[in-house]
Amino acid sequence: MTYKRILLKLSGEALMGSQQYGIDPSRLKIYAQDIKAAVDSGVQVALVIGGGNIFRGVSGVSGGMDRVQGDYMGMLATVINGLALQSALENEGVQTRLQSAIKMNEIAEPFIRRRAVRHLEKGRVVIFGGGTGNPYFTTDSAAVLRAIEIEADVILKGTRVDGIYTSDPEKDATATKFDHISFADVLKRGLNVMDTTAFTLSQENELPIVVFDMNTPGNLQRLLSGEQIGTTVR
Repeated sequence: MTYKRILLKLSGEALMGSQQYGIDPSRLKIYAQDIKAAVDSGVQVALVIGGGNIFRGVSGVSGGMDRVQGDYMGMLATVINGLALQSALENEGVQTRLQSAIKMNEIAEPFIRRRAVRHLEKGRVVIFGGGTGNPYFTTDSAAVLRAIEIEADVILKGTRVDGIYTSDPEKDATATKFDHISFADVLKRGLNVMDTTAFTLSQENELPIVVFDMNTPGNLQRLLSGEQIGTTVR
């Protein structure tokens, strides 16, 4: 395997499948099977998942909601998605632990770095919910922060697009894909890989990011096996 320990970042919207909101059980099952294959290959897997399929803080704020309240609602949505993913993984026979940055002891462990690393060393998948536990930070920032804390080799950002393009490939048919690109070039071109805080944190800590299509079954395993999948930012 190319990497020993990874942090896989998934968007909450990815769980919707073809639905307008909520969680698509079939999409959840596909993700769980792909993650199981990675674990069976000996890769240590940590996960951060967004909450946009349940609540988007930005949309709430635009409707007049207080920003802090909206962000906390988004954090709770990530825990709901984490519970769903935990259940799907355990149905596939994968041992998991859900850790939350917001204390809710009845359903999740509190985030403790040493405990998370120990779980990973034992072959368990660790799901980090609750964002960073602070408003004004996205789940991208939470993903980079947790990846640094557990000393992950890479952040794998699973999306519905197969990499980073010169422009939005869903809107521009002439957009071309990068196989590799530097942090500096991403900033220079104004490409939207992660929010600025998360991207800068990743750059400062020399943590590579791979953006790839998670919706194609088997892509995760092929990427981990060394195939050129998606776009690598170094």
